[in-house]
Amino acid sequence: MNFKVGNFVSRISHNHDIIFKIVSIDGYVCILQGIDLRLSADAYLDDLVSIEDFVSTEKDDEIIKRSIDELDFDRENYFYIPGNILHIDGDNGYLDRCMKFYRELGIKANGISLKESMFPSKIVSLIKEYRPDIVVITGHDAYYSKKNNLYDLKNYKNTHYFVSAIKEARKLEKNQDKLIIIAGACQSDYEELIKSGANFASSPKRINIHALDPAIIASSLAFSEKNKEIDLISIIKKTKYGSDGIGGIITHGTMYVGYPR
Repeated sequence: MNFKVGNFVSRISHNHDIIFKIVSIDGYVCILQGIDLRLSADAYLDDLVSIEDFVSTEKDDEIIKRSIDELDFDRENYFYIPGNILHIDGDNGYLDRCMKFYRELGIKANGISLKESMFPSKIVSLIKEYRPDIVVITGHDAYYSKKNNLYDLKNYKNTHYFVSAIKEARKLEKNQDKLIIIAGACQSDYEELIKSGANFASSPKRINIHALDPAIIASSLAFSEKNKEIDLISIIKKTKYGSDGIGGIITHGTMYVGYPR
């Protein structure tokens, strides 16, 4: 078949488990990016099957509605100022979806699309410019399982860029309550991201995460009361795969509550 950049495909060798979009083709090999999962992969053209009529397994609007329904505030007496978010994403399409998510929930968020390799050199200037309470550092990643070493950063596609970006951000603000960092993508080195200074990171079980999972965590923190400890387990459970996909540390919320309304 004559595949082109932008085609939706699945892989025969993986029993068509994930729907991808072709982002580049070089000879007989193409680079793929997940449609709903933040996974980057490569494949031979003869391993691909075209998916002409792709429909997401769970529409973003359903996730947004569920997230709005979970907001349980006393709106008669109090007003609320959620924390603000800086969302840096290696995938422009995912970024658009996350920004829609924030808008629908009424959260102030700034979105920046960058290649993952640019994260370390740009993050400090972006934090200084936007002064966020919460910064999301995400995009695409992959663990090369054939190399059989979970703890070698060389075995991950983009984790080392996330790690370097976190370290640069922590040089600017060491306090993990003053600047909350959410980092990683599919199959990222969770332990290394946490050790580098992330409050939340993927992926404890080296599995894939949903495109909106980082935004779900960020919005939950934005709507958690300032100076009160978050309910860590319940926040993680809101994501598609729970603690297999994302983990974190107990921290404090970023939302101000005011009276009278």
